[in-house]
Amino acid sequence: MNVIETRDLTKYYGKRRRQIKAVDGISLHVEKGQIFGFLGPNGSGKTTTIGMLRGIINPTSGVVRLLGHDGEKGLHAARQKIGATLETPNFYPHMSGRDNLRVVAMVKGLGAKEIDRVLDTVGLDARQKDRFETYSLGMKQRLALAATLLGRPELLILDEPANGLDPEGIREIRDILLSFAAGGGTVFVSSHVLAEVERTCTHVAIVKQGRIVTQASVRDITTSAEQAIVRADDMQQLVTIASRFSAARLDGENVIVELPNANLSDLNRFLATNGIYVSHLTKHSRPLEDVFLDLTSEGDA
Repeated sequence: MNVIETRDLTKYYGKRRRQIKAVDGISLHVEKGQIFGFLGPNGSGKTTTIGMLRGIINPTSGVVRLLGHDGEKGLHAARQKIGATLETPNFYPHMSGRDNLRVVAMVKGLGAKEIDRVLDTVGLDARQKDRFETYSLGMKQRLALAATLLGRPELLILDEPANGLDPEGIREIRDILLSFAAGGGTVFVSSHVLAEVERTCTHVAIVKQGRIVTQASVRDITTSAEQAIVRADDMQQLVTIASRFSAARLDGENVIVELPNANLSDLNRFLATNGIYVSHLTKHSRPLEDVFLDLTSEGDA
């Protein structure tokens, strides 16, 4: 089931003759159980898109479906099952972490047991009586996640949950998101921490100037179907023989071979026939950061 689905979602700002198109026909599909990264440079339309999903920004045109619902009444009902955070959590600084959660729980009609549950989930039960202003940045982000988890939402929509965190804080957030998804929840997260997105997310969409330039699983986006990484005992001989199959080059401890038909078996068979028995043969993977920069750099479409 698609937990999030948009079709031709568009948003203009400004008057007719001086309009700015912030979001340009975005069509998204996020399935149940996915941790979905929503990526793009500053000014690419991410925040506006999230605002339209949350119902705090009205789209100019297009369709939004959440948890299988659309229309004003349907989306209102669906949003009651969604937990969302902003990049900078808004809490009362002089109140304790627990009292801040109590305010949110009262709005949602929830009691003390639910507060206990989310404090335990994010690992703040031992610091729940301390004032929010004494929390580290990582603790503040975990408290924000605790607030989104109140009421057992089916979907989390998170804006930069790891912003400004040290490695330990990032790992804490990652573990919470992985646990939530493992329990059947779905996560939609906007982030600039691309190494963490690659490690945590199952799928991503990359946007540029309000348009989606790619949308797929992280594995598909980072794995090239057109190149292979090959290693053997005699690397120079490997380059010589592989060059008869297709373009090949030595790259550090690997040989990179072009795959005209995207078939590893054909390359392996050719090398074996010519006396080269490989010790390693995989499709070429690139860091998500490299793919992101290629797709969003100026001049690329």
